Amino acid sequence: MTTRTRNPVGRITFVGGGPGDPGLLSRRALEALSAADHVRYERGTSEQLLAAVRAETRSEVELSQADSNPGELAKGLLAAAKDGHDVAYLAIGDPFSRESVVKEVSEVARSGVRFEVVPGIDQSAGVASYAGVPLAGARTTVDVDDVTTLDYEALVPRAGRGSLALAVDAGELAQVRDGLLAAGVDGEAPVTVTGDGTGDTQYTTSSTVDSFVAAALGFSGRVVLAVGAGVTERERLSWWESRPLYGWKVLVPRTKEQAGAMSSRLRQYGAIPTEVPTIAVEPPRTPAQMERAIKGLVDGRYAWVIFTSANAVKAVWEKFSEHGLDARHFGGVKVACIGPVTAEAVRAFGINPELTPGAEQTTEGLLSEFAPYDDLLDPVGRVLLPRADIATETLAAGLVEKGWEVDDVTAYRTVRASPPPAEIRDAIKSGGFDAVLFTSSSTVRNLVGIAGKPHARTVVAAIGPKTAETATEFGLRVDVQPEHSTVADQVESLAEYAVELREKLATMPAKQRRGSKVQGPTALRFR
Repeated sequence: MTTRTRNPVGRITFVGGGPGDPGLLSRRALEALSAADHVRYERGTSEQLLAAVRAETRSEVELSQADSNPGELAKGLLAAAKDGHDVAYLAIGDPFSRESVVKEVSEVARSGVRFEVVPGIDQSAGVASYAGVPLAGARTTVDVDDVTTLDYEALVPRAGRGSLALAVDAGELAQVRDGLLAAGVDGEAPVTVTGDGTGDTQYTTSSTVDSFVAAALGFSGRVVLAVGAGVTERERLSWWESRPLYGWKVLVPRTKEQAGAMSSRLRQYGAIPTEVPTIAVEPPRTPAQMERAIKGLVDGRYAWVIFTSANAVKAVWEKFSEHGLDARHFGGVKVACIGPVTAEAVRAFGINPELTPGAEQTTEGLLSEFAPYDDLLDPVGRVLLPRADIATETLAAGLVEKGWEVDDVTAYRTVRASPPPAEIRDAIKSGGFDAVLFTSSSTVRNLVGIAGKPHARTVVAAIGPKTAETATEFGLRVDVQPEHSTVADQVESLAEYAVELREKLATMPAKQRRGSKVQGPTALRFR
């Protein structure tokens, strides 16, 4: 007797991708996508969402757009599953909120192949919330595949009670208007239409049933139309498009390793960050200095080690790792950090710094709080200062004046990065960026060196006085400088500046506003 072996059949998962913002993906959705061998996605899925999916899936996972012809999606998913693969289909909104997707799920169900459905936030309700239109009380939300099948008589809100939200293709708005009017909806009833819902460039128009087609002229792709009682609340409840930096294109000239935290904060305020590395961090040309410094740390040669950047912390710990050392080998060495970001980098390795200046996170601030050497209190009188090759001598000189011996060691080199693409260079020089955030003097020098000076209308935010001084030397007008030299304070200060501009422009007469020299993007963004 012969036995035949068969490959196990894979699982099919229909995943609700929500309206587009990757932050709205559920934990279960991320788990399903990360476990799949193949991921198919719906045409029209946002690039932001696809980028998030790529970050969650394994590098070998196939990610491709699904066939949009009726019935072909199910065939493709079943073929992959019968080959033994786990396959996921990423649908816009909620899989069961759209009739076309329900039909594909039904085809899979008839085949007997295992499947599951992961719910998502439906597009109409999700975008309405991001537009500031509450759908409380009696509500109807429909993600429409074919507007010709809509029963407007059953859908429209009655006597001012309830709300209706429809997700449709922008090209079908005229048909929707005609359907609403034919169903008896008042032509003066308020309506909102939102394009690029939950995206970086979401934009909502407020008009009436009679006029919303003209008001949404230029919109493309899927849009969400809302009509009913909740629409009148938008002016008070709009939040996504009302964030301080909403729509601002902000240049982040930092290394890829350092740009993430700043970009994340900028997005929270509504900005669209573009990361342009201006420096690359490399090991010192000769490792002998650092080797001696690491041996000195372990042997008790130093009373203090002072870190002036997260890069210096990383360089020291990489050397520790090379030699099989860890935080325990710091022994009795005390640690000082120039600011909270550097201190956090030290804590990440299991050490709490003894000193971080409170009022002023600068070289001068650190020196003002660093105690002079006392041969009775300090049996060891030497300080290790691991820094960049281009660091100034101010800190080392100040420590020597206080009686300390200083080993000023090159822990890493900073070299100028390659120029960004031509379109980014052109945008920098022509005013295509609304703001630029400089976090050090080297970012100023290197950005100008590889890409040119930012345009005069670009808002310049410098993290501290030294950076501001360098920007001024290069002929830049510094508009924003936070009280404390941290990324969080710098972004917060930029947001406050944007609010001040908004208030200033709102009080200007229209003629004066057009001729105003007030810089920044707000004159274009306040509608």
